[in-house]
Amino acid sequence: MAVCNRGGDSGLVVGMETVSANGANIPAVGLGTWELRGRTCARVVEQALRLGYRHIDTAEMYDNERDVGLGLRASGVRRSDVFITTKIWPTHLAPLELERAAKESIARMRLTEVDLLLIHWPSKVIPLSETIPALCKLKTAGFARHIGVSNFTTALIEEAVKYATEPLVTNQVEWHPFLDQSKVRAACTQHGMAVTAYSPIARGKASENKALSIIGARNRKSAAQVCLRFLIQQGAIVIPRTSKIERLAENMDVFDFMLDDAEMDEIRKLANPRGRIVTMGSGPEWD
Repeated sequence: MAVCNRGGDSGLVVGMETVSANGANIPAVGLGTWELRGRTCARVVEQALRLGYRHIDTAEMYDNERDVGLGLRASGVRRSDVFITTKIWPTHLAPLELERAAKESIARMRLTEVDLLLIHWPSKVIPLSETIPALCKLKTAGFARHIGVSNFTTALIEEAVKYATEPLVTNQVEWHPFLDQSKVRAACTQHGMAVTAYSPIARGKASENKALSIIGARNRKSAAQVCLRFLIQQGAIVIPRTSKIERLAENMDVFDFMLDDAEMDEIRKLANPRGRIVTMGSGPEWD
C-alpha cells in the first residue's frame, strides 16, 4: 500500500517528505532532468542535492545519465542518501535488451545499482509477458532496489501486475491540475503503487492560470507551488524540472502549507479533456 504521513482525499495517508509504496520510500519531491544535459545538468543536480533534494529522475532517452552521476559526486551527498530513478526506452524492452540497457544506464552514472528502474513507455511490439519478468529479474539480481512503470494505462497496470513476481512501486505519468488522472490513480492505489507526476507544473502553464495564482496569493505561495501541493496532498510524488537554480528551492518549499477542501475542489475543476501536454505516436490509448 502507498502510504505517507499526512491526510489526503484518497484513502492514502499523504506525507511531508516521502511516499511509501510496496516497500519503497520515495522522496515526495524530486528533480526531473528531461532536456538537461552537459554542464547545466551536472550543475543543477549538484545544487539540488546541496539544497536538500534527495530524489533525482533521469532516463536512458534523456542522454544525461553521465551528467547526473557527475552532479551526484560533485554534491558531496552520500550515495545512500539519494534516490536515483532511471527509465528504459521501449525499443529496449526485450529481455536481453532490457538487461543490457539497464546495466549501461547504471554504468554511465558510475553506480552499482539504481533505486528505481522503470519501463519508460509501453511497447506495442514487445509483450509485457516478456518485459515484466525481465524487469523483476534485474531487481532480484541487485541492479535495482525497486521497479515500476511509466505512462501505463489502467489496463496496462493490471497486465503488468499479473506478470510481476516482484512488487511494482510506481507508475510515472503526466499529472497536473489540467489533466484528470483519477482512473490511473485508483488503479495504482488498488495495487499499492504510488503515482509519480511528471510535468506537474504543466511546463509553465500553471503560472499563467488566474485561479492558481489567486490561491497562491492567499497562501503566500506561487501558482507553481500550489500545483505541487495539490498533487502532494493526493499522495503523488512530483518531479518538476528546472534549469534555474533559484527555482529549485521554490519547488521544495511546499511542505509548510495545506490547501483546504474548497481550494482542492477549485483546482480539480481546471482539468479538461484537452489538458494533456505529452503525447507519443506509439503511446497507449489513454484512459
